[in-house]
Amino acid sequence: MISPTAPDCLDSFIENQSHIYPTMKKKPMIMTVLFGLMLFSHALIAQRPLTEKSASERAAAQTQRMKTSLRLDSAQTARIAVINLRYAQRMDPVMQGNGSRLSKFKAARTMQKEKEVELKQVLTKEQFEQFKEQQQAMKDEFKERRKS
Repeated sequence: MISPTAPDCLDSFIENQSHIYPTMKKKPMIMTVLFGLMLFSHALIAQRPLTEKSASERAAAQTQRMKTSLRLDSAQTARIAVINLRYAQRMDPVMQGNGSRLSKFKAARTMQKEKEVELKQVLTKEQFEQFKEQQQAMKDEFKERRKS
């Protein structure tokens, strides 16, 4: 049985433990801030510039995008992965070189044309047309971002 003074004892206990409450009140806020920082840091890592990604990372990401958007079968995916890796490795010296922006752009454009010849041999006519449309859309988007 609870004595009639139990509420008084409980109030006394709570008053003596009041130094705990500010910490407990701050805990949800601290957890929220930590969670937000964790999410934000992940976004920063995920958005490393292309020059900081390895050739294999760039090729794998490009292959995955193409597999999804062009609905590649497994044989096509394997062949595309080899092509993407080869050209990503060839692009490394261009991206990391000391040449002018114009010379880098020309080298990249030349490699892209060579790559398209190889891709055309792997992709169906419809897939290649869709690939070209996607490239054009990305170029248009890049131009819009440069304007603003």
